[in-house]
Amino acid sequence: MERTYIMLKPDAVRRGLIGEIVGRIEKKGFKITNMKMFTLNESILREHYAHIAEKPFFPNVLEYMMSGPVLGMIVEGEHVVQGMRNIMGPTKYLDAPAGTIRGDYSNNDNENLIHGSDSVENAEIEIKRFFS
Repeated sequence: MERTYIMLKPDAVRRGLIGEIVGRIEKKGFKITNMKMFTLNESILREHYAHIAEKPFFPNVLEYMMSGPVLGMIVEGEHVVQGMRNIMGPTKYLDAPAGTIRGDYSNNDNENLIHGSDSVENAEIEIKRFFS
């Protein structure tokens, strides 16, 4: 049984998509074992996005991610990391097919609704970061 970290970003919360997205996760058969709503600060975002912190667009990422509350979740299931990435769809909304969260609800590349860990190892790091 795998665990992954899923975060509904400020635009998903602001647009009232929590119930829809959580429903998709549960309908897939994955189990949400912990959930909390919180507001991110620059310190934790610099840690979480260390791989892009020096990029010229990073200030926009900070502004977006601190623009409102997020919903963090620990989700469990068989092959849940890849399964959730399939449900989410590609990061760029124009590449995301219909039937995925981003394909159905995202409408620009700057606000892409949802984050999901990209590996089992990173999932454990992110779960510790946001649920310690």
